[in-house]
Amino acid sequence: MAQNSTEIERKWLIEDSPEVAKRRRAKIVQGYLAISQKGNEVRLRRKDERFFQTVKSGSGLKRSEVEVEISRKQFKKLWPMTRGRRLEKVRYALKWEGTKIEFDIYRKKLSGLKVAEVEFKSTEEAESFSPPDWFGREVTRDPQYKNSTLASRKMKQTTKPQPPKQQLNSAK
Repeated sequence: MAQNSTEIERKWLIEDSPEVAKRRRAKIVQGYLAISQKGNEVRLRRKDERFFQTVKSGSGLKRSEVEVEISRKQFKKLWPMTRGRRLEKVRYALKWEGTKIEFDIYRKKLSGLKVAEVEFKSTEEAESFSPPDWFGREVTRDPQYKNSTLASRKMKQTTKPQPPKQQLNSAK
């Protein structure tokens, strides 16, 4: 079943991350079947043992998104078409002051890159959000930090945020 939605999301670089060793995590491998200059993209994702095809359009804070769960067989059939446009990461689900944070630690060619993403129900909620002290530079509107761009080339992290001051709780 397809899930149609508008994604309202902000993204930050992270250097000094919270302790995540005992937290819930998901291994993510994703590749891009198509990426357009206008911000449209078609993505394949394996999240642990679930498989998805996602179409996104737009850029920045607010994007359109349609996600469909697909079978392992469908994923394997399409995966070779993503060659040269792939990334791997481990995602941790964290909570901070009632807000869900998706904390990604990239692997392989993007090793060392850490990013926090927060999704919101409205643009107003997104714009009024005050991030924790351990968040670094915001890159929401920076196209070089879109996953489709990261999947196509290697990036280096250059931010030096302050260490965490708040205690985080695992997302339920």
